[in-house]
Amino acid sequence: MDSYGDMNRVLITEDVDSQCVDMLTANGFSVEKDIKLSKQPQEELIKRLQEVDILIVRSATKVTNAVIEGSPRLKLIGRAGTGTDNIDTEAATRHGILVMNTPSGNTLSAAEHTCTLICSLARNISNACASLKSGAWKRTEFTGEELNGKTLAIIGLGKIGREVAKRMQSFNMKTIGYDPLINAEQSLTFGVEFFELKELWPLADYITIHVPLMEGTYHLINNEVFLLCKQGVKLINVARGGIIDENSLLNALNSGQCSGAALDVFEEEPPTDFKLIQHPLVVCTPHLGASTREAQKRVAIDLAQQIIDFKQGHALIGVVNGSAVTSQFAQGNRPILCLCKRLGQIIGASSLSTPTEISLSFNRKLNFRIFC
Repeated sequence: MDSYGDMNRVLITEDVDSQCVDMLTANGFSVEKDIKLSKQPQEELIKRLQEVDILIVRSATKVTNAVIEGSPRLKLIGRAGTGTDNIDTEAATRHGILVMNTPSGNTLSAAEHTCTLICSLARNISNACASLKSGAWKRTEFTGEELNGKTLAIIGLGKIGREVAKRMQSFNMKTIGYDPLINAEQSLTFGVEFFELKELWPLADYITIHVPLMEGTYHLINNEVFLLCKQGVKLINVARGGIIDENSLLNALNSGQCSGAALDVFEEEPPTDFKLIQHPLVVCTPHLGASTREAQKRVAIDLAQQIIDFKQGHALIGVVNGSAVTSQFAQGNRPILCLCKRLGQIIGASSLSTPTEISLSFNRKLNFRIFC
């Protein structure tokens, strides 16, 4: 772990709340902030990273394999937010570089934005507002529907998905969902009935997406899925662009198979093709899910504290590629780490609830710090 203990120089390439800088500086880090780098060629970013230990980004900075390979001193990439699809995590892991996010900081803001978009779809808020501002008064044309009694399918039952469920249950919506990491007993504890995906699609009046963008979720919502859905299903995405096949969605909107979509994220950001955005049945926002003052302050504080705690050996929180850490451990301890990983998988698969505390006992001295 010594290779991480000498981390000192930090580069921030996006607009992160000033408390992040203040906290890191107060704890002995040397911090430089240059938000222009997120929009400049990667060669410029690589040049600036030559003497940097920690890179802090949001979603605009693309930390590619070339950036990682060209930055030999880099030890940690901090993401002020949840999604890490702008970071080549596999490349970082190969080079022993930690990728750290802030999994809880924007949960409430993303959940509230999702619920806002659901309500907007149900009551035609966006089109009615635009019509009235143009000078028209068309009450009948914008008649909506109640959410009471409708079925909301939540794809991804992590922190954000659960907060959405809690809020939409107050509208008396029936909440159903799917998540590969939990089981039916667990989902019932927060009022969501669990279904496999193929069983879920035909039941939903509204579908909301709360999964990361990865190989298994790319174009998860496509032509085949729309054909399995109810006629007139409505779709909400505040997760990541690319999870929905935008051409399939456009076809479904034009055919009436999908009667409305609310999109905060897109396959290309900022978009250059506006056919979907300009569709009359689409409500859209420019990736605002985490864009609240409260969320931005929380993720900045959380990330700074996680970096400080890690350097000081107090805790390891928010790391999405833990194997990058294990690669730095003494060779003799790696079998123990593999055993711990297997035990964790067994506990996760067999437990009906999320453990709140794990106790570890050892009968010999280990050559690395345990982070809990």
